[in-house]
Amino acid sequence: MCAIVGIIKEREKVNHEELKKMAEVMIYRGPDEEGYFLEENIGLAHKRLSIIDLKTGRQPLFNEDKNLVLICNGEIYNFIELREELEKRGHIFNTKSDNEVIIHLYEEKKEDCLNYLRGMFTFAIWDRKNKRLFIARDKIGKKPLVYAIKNGNFYFASELKSLLQISEIDKDIDFQALDNFFTFQAIPSPKTIFKNIRKLPPAHFLIWKNGNIRIERYWEIDFTKKIYFKNENDYKEILWEKLKESTKIRLISDVPFGAFLSGGIDSSTIVGIMSNLLNHPVKTFSIGFDVESFTELKYARIVVERFKTEHYEFVIKPDIIEILPKLVWYYNEPFGDSSMIPTYYVAQQTSKYVKVALNGDGGDENFAGYPRYYQTKLLERLLKISKKTGILNKKTKRLIENLYNKKPYTFSVRVLKWLQETDDNGFCYAYSRRLTSFSPEWKERLYSKVFKETLKNYNSFEITEDLWEKAKDIDLLEKMIFCDFNLYLPEVLLVKMDIACMANSIEGRSPFLDTEFIELISSFPSNLKLKGKISKYILKEKLKGFLPEEILSRKKMGFGVPLGKWFRDHLKNYLKEIILSEGFKRTGLFNYKSLEIVFKEHMEGKLDHSARLYLILIFELWRQIYKIN
Repeated sequence: MCAIVGIIKEREKVNHEELKKMAEVMIYRGPDEEGYFLEENIGLAHKRLSIIDLKTGRQPLFNEDKNLVLICNGEIYNFIELREELEKRGHIFNTKSDNEVIIHLYEEKKEDCLNYLRGMFTFAIWDRKNKRLFIARDKIGKKPLVYAIKNGNFYFASELKSLLQISEIDKDIDFQALDNFFTFQAIPSPKTIFKNIRKLPPAHFLIWKNGNIRIERYWEIDFTKKIYFKNENDYKEILWEKLKESTKIRLISDVPFGAFLSGGIDSSTIVGIMSNLLNHPVKTFSIGFDVESFTELKYARIVVERFKTEHYEFVIKPDIIEILPKLVWYYNEPFGDSSMIPTYYVAQQTSKYVKVALNGDGGDENFAGYPRYYQTKLLERLLKISKKTGILNKKTKRLIENLYNKKPYTFSVRVLKWLQETDDNGFCYAYSRRLTSFSPEWKERLYSKVFKETLKNYNSFEITEDLWEKAKDIDLLEKMIFCDFNLYLPEVLLVKMDIACMANSIEGRSPFLDTEFIELISSFPSNLKLKGKISKYILKEKLKGFLPEEILSRKKMGFGVPLGKWFRDHLKNYLKEIILSEGFKRTGLFNYKSLEIVFKEHMEGKLDHSARLYLILIFELWRQIYKIN
């Protein structure tokens, strides 16, 4: 893992100190080595976290005649077979680095090289002869890249804070992006929090030439190509063989490695496979809190006992007042998934023992593991019944609305409200509502008049609507999974894991997110993923006897923190001093009186507003730390 940086100037040479400043601010991504390339009006920089080829893998890397220059952040897991094929075709390698295959493959295939790479990466190749820059991001979006164009100059980097080292790049807030943050907990690409900085989306490449840029998508998950077997065992066997293979190729490393172990099905599965593949105990790492309902350590211990791992567990009581500002700085722009706190801590503790950790990311997306999938499918069945009976009429909807407005309301009333909203707005809206704690009604209540006028009726749900339309004619479950692979996974979960790991100079690898594995599972019929109430059906069937029954039958538990309790207890004054301060009031973005009421309702235990309050807290901390007026 590494950090990459680049500058192309229109009329002047690139200043080495400017380039170095951009790279140094991300030193935690690459503390082991650094390398620079400067020539005329272009400069490239690389900060390296050494994982493979510790001695000769320093970058930039060159092809044989040094016409092509490469900097890369990431790992190519199928590099051994690619290298063998390229050497047969006459290519000469100067290192043992996995990244070097990219530059020789690009010589052969140009942009089509991306279809041969299995890995996580962002890389840039400068063609010195043709004065052409080629930048690409991996298919799933494991590794980030941001860029900006200002006064004819082109800048790119692994992280946004790197671009902020350039004085000519404005820090004007994109208020639509801010609205997206309150909707999705993060800011989906291609937007960033700043108007003039953009993200390169996953599975896209960018070409710069003569001051012009072209951006194209090169891969898309496809649920229309299905395979059908008469026997479920055939599905179980092919998924298992591919998952073992995608795990095996992620065990190539010249430094110590282990695995994050939450005690959930996905991480436990990866630990089990690793244990079968290795001839020594797997190093496993778990974290817990001093709040019993938010601790999974007892489940992790069951897995440890089954696979006899070399286990390390850590029970922490986070100093939120100390750690939260630090995390806000690491995450570059407002980021509101509170599980970034335990993820950071487990990465921090793990980094004391290993440099690489495998994880279970992607299991929920592949096998329909989130509760919202079942909830929305249940709404689908209930709506069919209501349409047949005619029970969901205007009178019933008014009754539901009245019950819902009498807060606090029961869970049954909430389900009826979801049913009413789905009937009125469709299933895309129902899915979108499951993703957000800032629903349209909460925005109406909490956003100020000025903020709403600034947005000019902009609707963040257009992002999910566009994905819904793009998914085309596939069933409801697969539409939701398609959206999660294009929104929640890359923009929230993978950002969380990338930053938490990189902040601690550790690499995270995700076998469930191997693209060949994803393509295989997307070809399975959807009823093998969610069967009635059983999520991850076909995976669980295969895991019977492999994982302990206590793990297979346990209720899904998110990797969360007890925010609601913390906000009512030791963080009450801290929260109040920030989100109800005069400084935040002067931003004019929120209805101050409504915010006071929400704060009071939460403190009195009338309603749980912890997710909404946390998002507002994160934004204000970010505004202060990054000195945004």
